[in-house]
Amino acid sequence: MKAVVLFAHGSRDPLWHRPIQAVAARMAAAAPEVQVRCAYLELTEPDLPCVVNDLAQAGATLIRVLPMFLGVGKHAREDLPVLMAQLRAQYPHIVFDDQPAVGEQAELLDVLAQLALRGLRES
Repeated sequence: MKAVVLFAHGSRDPLWHRPIQAVAARMAAAAPEVQVRCAYLELTEPDLPCVVNDLAQAGATLIRVLPMFLGVGKHAREDLPVLMAQLRAQYPHIVFDDQPAVGEQAELLDVLAQLALRGLRES
C-alpha cells in the first residue's frame, strides 16, 4: 500500500489545520487508492510517529512525507530529518520518500505568483 503524509507544524487554533485537511481531502478524491494522512510536529495531533505507526500496521510499503512548510526553517532542515531517521530505523521494511518542503517546489511557487498577479495584468 502507498501512502502520503502531509506534515505540517501544528497550532493551538482548532481552525488552523483546515487547509491541510482540505489538501488531504482533494488528494483522497483524486487518488482513492493512496492512503492520505495529516501529521503535525507539535500542538496538534496526530504526530508523525503515530501516523506512520498506523500506516505500517495497515500494510504500507511506501510512505511519501510532504512537508507543508512555505519557509524552510529549523523544522524542515533539522527536526524532520531526525524524525525520519528514527522512523526509518523503526520501520526498515517501509520505503520512505522524503519530499522537499512545498515552499521549495517550483510548481507551488508558480501558483502563488499567479495568485498574487491575478487581475493586475492588462489584457
